[in-house]
Amino acid sequence: MIQIQNIKKEFGEQTIFNDASLLIASQERVGIVGKNGSGKSTLFKILLNEEHLDGGNIQIPKNYSLGHLSQHLHFEKDTVYEEACSILKPNEDGWLDTHSVEAILFGLGFNQESLNISPTLLSGGFQIRLNLAKVLAAEPNILLLDEPTNYLDIVSTRWLARFLRGWKGELLLITHDKKFMDSVCTHTATIYQNKFRKIQGSVDKLLETIATEEEVALRTAENDAKKREQLEKVIERFRFKASKAAMVQSKIKAVEKLSNTETPTNTPTLDFSFTEASFPGKRLSKIENLSFAYEKGKDLISNLSLEIFKGDKIAVIGPNGRGKTTLLNLLASELQPTQGEISLNPNVKINYFGQTNINRLNLDNTVEEEIQSALKDFTRGKARTLAGLMMFSGDAAMKKIRVLSGGERSRVLLAKILATECNCLLLDEPTNHLDMDSIESLLEALETFSGTAIVVSHDEALLHAFAQRLVVFDGGECFVFNGTYKEFLETVGWKEEKEISEFTPEKKQTHKPKEDRKARADYVAMRSKLLKPLEQKIKKLEEAIQTSENLAKQLEESLVTLSQENDAIGITETAKKLDIERNKADSLFCEWEQVSEELESIKEKYPL
Repeated sequence: MIQIQNIKKEFGEQTIFNDASLLIASQERVGIVGKNGSGKSTLFKILLNEEHLDGGNIQIPKNYSLGHLSQHLHFEKDTVYEEACSILKPNEDGWLDTHSVEAILFGLGFNQESLNISPTLLSGGFQIRLNLAKVLAAEPNILLLDEPTNYLDIVSTRWLARFLRGWKGELLLITHDKKFMDSVCTHTATIYQNKFRKIQGSVDKLLETIATEEEVALRTAENDAKKREQLEKVIERFRFKASKAAMVQSKIKAVEKLSNTETPTNTPTLDFSFTEASFPGKRLSKIENLSFAYEKGKDLISNLSLEIFKGDKIAVIGPNGRGKTTLLNLLASELQPTQGEISLNPNVKINYFGQTNINRLNLDNTVEEEIQSALKDFTRGKARTLAGLMMFSGDAAMKKIRVLSGGERSRVLLAKILATECNCLLLDEPTNHLDMDSIESLLEALETFSGTAIVVSHDEALLHAFAQRLVVFDGGECFVFNGTYKEFLETVGWKEEKEISEFTPEKKQTHKPKEDRKARADYVAMRSKLLKPLEQKIKKLEEAIQTSENLAKQLEESLVTLSQENDAIGITETAKKLDIERNKADSLFCEWEQVSEELESIKEKYPL
């Protein structure tokens, strides 16, 4: 248990916490949400004694251990396995629980071969994963995790969510991934008006609670302002009349008792839409038998064929390092295929948001100048507007690119993309440096964008909301899945996730025959293609039946009224209409039964 009591923290003129209190009770897993810069990471630094308090205190029990995901990379052992095990303490019998370390390493994406190499040979992302593995294996009383999924791929993120749901201690979690937070945390807290607000439940429940409280506060403030105005008029009118002195004093006390509730102020939120260019055709691109490998490397992509059409919403998914970014680079013509061909329609206008594209920003430009360089008309006013949309308002638009953080540079790159007309968006992990509200804005912008969008992401909330088709990298294969992410999980699933769930020390050397996942995906796509028209027809028939039954019910009610009024002509005409509507409903129901039987027949013929 940790008690944070009335803490204060300021940076110059900026107040982060003011008399803020928060209790993390036993076995609570608390998600911390808030705008970028609101103080989430500052809270962690305070708990870790990396920042001092300006007031208040924090009570942490004696011998209570805090584990946090450090970005500091310092390894002392010769192998990944030895480094991960270095934090273990012997149990009562003197044994080290190395099995739990192995399970964590495999869950975070390490394979048997990587366990035996030096930690210094790992990529930066996998070195962070090794630090995370050490934190989890150490089993501290409380975990402090700040954006742990930024360094994980989708399979490892799903594994970490399962691991944290079974965590027996306390947890403080900062993440922009709302789905991940809701799946893991028992409570949600936010830094709101320099104080903490915590509830039991999800992010949406917290936001709804705050919205309700703001509405009540706003109404209270408005009512109190009216009362204060009325009382002050009375006080002013009778202030100098001795006979009214007692009454005036009473009114003054009433004014003092009125609440001084401040009207809630809205904090800035990223809000934007993409600039669309027209596309007169239907097909933007055709990929035929595409293969790609870097020099002296194995194939990242092999025999991939895909047609991309106007309005397609395609997600590229899979573990890190398997070729997702490479595919976007190929589509953007920044790489050339080893084999095969990518044919682009001459009317295609691509905007590419890439992981390394922020390195192409001119470090000597201001935010405004960099955005202006992407505008055809070089309009300063428009550049300022776009800068404001990206939360660089006022003097912030005059900051040099070189002094910006990675997240801020990503927002500048997004602004440049907004400034440029396109009919095809290529977005590589666009949510990594955005907060939850900004991610919602991005999703809305993608939904309203009538052009084609191809997005690489491990954010499952985005995948569920956005993707209509998938390009999947998994298990050494790359294949197209013509369905939603939910349908993929239900019918094909992650091969590597299955291998992780089956891992035991005895099984880790055994191998099952390779499953032909591409054939499985093709089979599911073919089955879906047969079922979808029938499912759509059933839905339309059900709507038509409901409409007909509702109309019949209205006609029956009319007959009752007409009978009471003895309207013979009206009764005759309404009765005819009722017979017609009933016959129509019966006919629709017969058709519904036929289509339903056809649907079930196909499901039996092509089972999953």
